[in-house]
Amino acid sequence: MPKDLADFAALSTPLVADACLRLGEPLRAAPAGILPVADGQRAAGRALPVRHHGSVDVFLEALAHAGPGDVLVVDNEGRRDEACVGDLVILEARAAGVAALVVWGLHRDTPDLVAIGLPVFSYGRHAPGPVRLDPRDPDSLRTARFGPHEVTAADIVFADDDGVLFVRADRADAVLETARALLRTEREQARRIEAGETLRAQTRFDAYLAARAEDPSYTFRRHLRRIGGAIEE
Repeated sequence: MPKDLADFAALSTPLVADACLRLGEPLRAAPAGILPVADGQRAAGRALPVRHHGSVDVFLEALAHAGPGDVLVVDNEGRRDEACVGDLVILEARAAGVAALVVWGLHRDTPDLVAIGLPVFSYGRHAPGPVRLDPRDPDSLRTARFGPHEVTAADIVFADDDGVLFVRADRADAVLETARALLRTEREQARRIEAGETLRAQTRFDAYLAARAEDPSYTFRRHLRRIGGAIEE
């Protein structure tokens, strides 16, 4: 079932990542360094993949098939020599009902993008646009690479100040439910720390050290799951 920003409202990408680990789901995170153009931007929605080959026409074709709330996932191979999206593409995406863009590459027209307000996540800004025009791939509108990950319309995108994650749509409900449970646990742990009960006391850290001394394979993650704590995932 497609997710939107309301489902992600009180959560964060770190919580979603921890939930994936807890459930044994593949952890499909965009390579480190991706940031929103404006601090505090957030996004969640069905992936709309597109591969860029030097011309804007592929974006226009992809946007013709956009559904409300989709997140345009732009594969520009992580290139650092060109910006592949700018103000006109972002305006067109907004007009098509797209909720956000995540770009494996760079953007341009930063002040205009901030003013437009549509969330855009990229690896930075760069003045020059493309000067190349490469042959188009037959899968340009079906799949996008994002670092080591392949992204399709069967994925949900979650994005915030900490990064971008891709989760299979048929597992998104379970991941979000687990993320909410982790959030409740972590908030309670934070409340208890502020009230004077250290995290070491809450997690029975002395007992963990004693158990590890007897069994070197006993991990802190296993200990946390045993006592119902949360900090690593």
